[in-house]
Amino acid sequence: MFTHATRIRVRYGETDQMGYMYYGNYAEFFEVGRVEMLRSLGLSYSAMEASGVMMPVLELHSKYLKPARYDEEIAVNVSMAKMPGVKIHFKYELYNEKQELIHVGETLLAFINMNTGRPCLPPQDFLDKLKPFFE
Repeated sequence: MFTHATRIRVRYGETDQMGYMYYGNYAEFFEVGRVEMLRSLGLSYSAMEASGVMMPVLELHSKYLKPARYDEEIAVNVSMAKMPGVKIHFKYELYNEKQELIHVGETLLAFINMNTGRPCLPPQDFLDKLKPFFE
């Protein structure tokens, strides 16, 4: 299993009138956590796309337990339980500053060859950097 944590502060423009983070912004926090997880391994979406592979989201699941509030720093914990194949699955846990679990979610993404539009395996360097976490 591979896990990574990223901290993100809830900005004013991400909140509703109650000072709660708007529900649609949780998906953006997932994305930031996911991108930073890959970056921590020396991988990037832009490099993967330059090599001709994109990763669209196929599924997104969210469960709201408590609100994220304006100006709180949220810990976005991202985990990957198994090596990816044509698809890659991420799980998310968001914690507030009191270390309370406030949100859980999952995304399923696919690796797509940008030239053919068809599913493909991840680039070999991607797999090589993840492999030590799953041996």
